[in-house]
Amino acid sequence: MKLTIIGGGGVRVPLLVNGLVQSDLPIDDIALYDTDRERLAAIAPLAGQFAGRARLRVESTVEGAVEGAAFVFTSIRAGGIERRARDEQISLAHGVVGQETVGPAGFAMALRTVPPVVEYARVIARRAPAAWIINFTNPVGIVTQAVAESTDARILGICDTPTELFEEIAHALDVPSAECRFDYFGLNHLGWVREVYHGGRPLLDRLWSEPEKLARLYRAPLFEAAWLQSLRLLPTEYVYYYVRSADAVANLSRAGQSRGAVIEQLNTQLFADLKNGADDPVRIYERYLAARDAGYMQIESGADAPLTRSPWADLTGYDKIALQTVRAIHFNTGATIPLNVANRGTIDGLEAGDVIEVPCIVGAHGARAAMSVGPMPAAVADLVVQVKDYERRTVRAATTGDRALAVDALARNPLVPSRELASTLVIALLTA
Repeated sequence: MKLTIIGGGGVRVPLLVNGLVQSDLPIDDIALYDTDRERLAAIAPLAGQFAGRARLRVESTVEGAVEGAAFVFTSIRAGGIERRARDEQISLAHGVVGQETVGPAGFAMALRTVPPVVEYARVIARRAPAAWIINFTNPVGIVTQAVAESTDARILGICDTPTELFEEIAHALDVPSAECRFDYFGLNHLGWVREVYHGGRPLLDRLWSEPEKLARLYRAPLFEAAWLQSLRLLPTEYVYYYVRSADAVANLSRAGQSRGAVIEQLNTQLFADLKNGADDPVRIYERYLAARDAGYMQIESGADAPLTRSPWADLTGYDKIALQTVRAIHFNTGATIPLNVANRGTIDGLEAGDVIEVPCIVGAHGARAAMSVGPMPAAVADLVVQVKDYERRTVRAATTGDRALAVDALARNPLVPSRELASTLVIALLTA
């Protein structure tokens, strides 16, 4: 089996390669492609140390990279981490949340990312029409929808955020997550667990009556237990940016830098250390991953110290979700995995082609929603409908390059309070 990674110079590529080759998948060939040849030259040898039995090679063209591939992973960052940091700073300067997948920074990332990923997907559809695209490129929901609307490529969007929440909930309830069914619905980075079933019995009533467990459910101080009890839904951590946007802005402004700026510094140090060669590359890489993970959501939430990693964190991560998905398709297992797929009537109030995030049954023919969500709870339905409208408009703006459509799209984002500010932000972000 041949696998291809577009964005092969990404810092998480060695982690992905390691997770895949340590499995029972018959992987014998891994191709890496990246437009940033310097980063690729640094990451490829490191990834090669994790490749095991598979032959890992660097390709100079995307056509050569995808030819004959069974699975193509798309994980690019158009403009690099530097553009993310700049987008986030511009957003904050205008009093709006600066985060790479939500708000104006996420919008800017979508505008510059959708065109190249759509073009890659067209190449894949021509050169490897049977391949499945496993999309990690952010904003995952928007990018996946753009590819599905614009090409004939087969694509599934992946994010590890839902499964991380599932694990936290299962451990709070003291039940094995593998034995649970999670009633989860929403969009990428905007989702909620509505109920958890174990042995056919609903369990969340136990959490609503134990606020101390609710308070410990999230690594960062994101949501108050009383609010969760009144909502009677368990949101993914990115919902924080919507329900506590003023707090996020205040915390980011007080810190003087965004998460993107921190990762830019970590990446610079990583590549300098790899180039220096004074230490074992694997040890350097492991230190980098630990530092990156510890700072996750710390600045935005106002946490006083780096966040403690959950003991069960090794069960989650995007490399784990990738492996589960590829195994489910290759071996036709019918595993249930939360993925980004077309709605097709799963969630009431959204269009058939809208990409949503729900648990899916995954097998040789792809993924389908594991259950009908039906009407969304009233407390969150309007927000989901508005964000999905914003995402549709952003896809149109990104695929046409129309500046007026871009303003229309950003004006629909719930984090942007006026059309005037949307226009100002579009000019600032696109000029930058």
